[in-house]
Amino acid sequence: MQTGLISVNILKLYQTIDRHLELHPEDKARFPNFDPTAGPTLAFGASGPVEGTRHYAKYFHGRDGLGDISSRHPELDVDPKIRRGIQVTEKSGVQLSLELIQDRPARSITYIALGPLTNLAQLIRANGQAVRDRIGRVVCMGGALDVPGNMSPVAEFNFYADPYAVEEVLVPSDPNQGIPLDRFILLPLDITTVHDLPFPSYKEKIDPHFESTASPSIAAMKTPICHFTSSFFEKTREVMAFYGKDVMELHDIVAVWCAIENPPVEIEDDGGLPKMSDRWKTMLRHFEVEKIGERTRGMLVIDRRDERAAYAPGANRARMQKELEKQQVEHDRFESTTIPAQIAVDVEARHCMRG
Repeated sequence: MQTGLISVNILKLYQTIDRHLELHPEDKARFPNFDPTAGPTLAFGASGPVEGTRHYAKYFHGRDGLGDISSRHPELDVDPKIRRGIQVTEKSGVQLSLELIQDRPARSITYIALGPLTNLAQLIRANGQAVRDRIGRVVCMGGALDVPGNMSPVAEFNFYADPYAVEEVLVPSDPNQGIPLDRFILLPLDITTVHDLPFPSYKEKIDPHFESTASPSIAAMKTPICHFTSSFFEKTREVMAFYGKDVMELHDIVAVWCAIENPPVEIEDDGGLPKMSDRWKTMLRHFEVEKIGERTRGMLVIDRRDERAAYAPGANRARMQKELEKQQVEHDRFESTTIPAQIAVDVEARHCMRG
């Protein structure tokens, strides 16, 4: 998605919260960090990948990134001059991130990557030493290890969109140049796909009038926040139904949840793995990322030679896990048997070459 659209969508969200609290001040406790005078800072990110063409998921997210609510729900449009609850800066996202990392106490900031790793790769290029010395933790939603991809049979969309950035951040030619792995938490499709929100549950608990684009949400019948979420869920529900799933997969939400429950610690010393809260567990996986494969762009090529419980890619995972347990072979059940919904993309024929 284009950076400008993301900015407009964030403004839409904050103006929706502002409208909601004007009508329902009793809900202020639900938004403890919402400050209409001094909220978070919004900065523009990269305009394209570090190398190659741009890829968009308009088929899934719509042309506006929110299920085409711009055309169906003009009442949700925003006045760009009204920025209550959020500050907009002319600084680039890379510049702002670097300033925060350098100004805040060392190892105190969590960087959450919910899209391609382009901005993080550019941040390392700008001042890799400062990033490696001072970043507290990076939590990233991306990639597919032992499960099919959603962009292709083998690749997840974020890693497909900029595999060159993935290589620079995670598997650089010089291991000392990327992000320290004891401060990097990857949540691939293996972990995130199994977490979903069934739309019937959303309808039961949140919006009994929720249906699809065939029956658009009506603002007068709902709170501003309920109307906003139902408006962009309409398209999502139709796309997911095409793949036989009446749910919304919570990929990015799982990553944010992980970041909240696992803040940075000053020293990581658990055998090179990030320290996690009791409800979370990590494991170390060795892989390379395919950058230019005709059929495998963005694929994480796993090195299984040192994995005791390794089995052939494409094998029935549930059956293999059951067999491993029968033979009492110790293994980590990180693999998911849930197939993620596919994403079709639009490609812009523009090249952003490395500098």
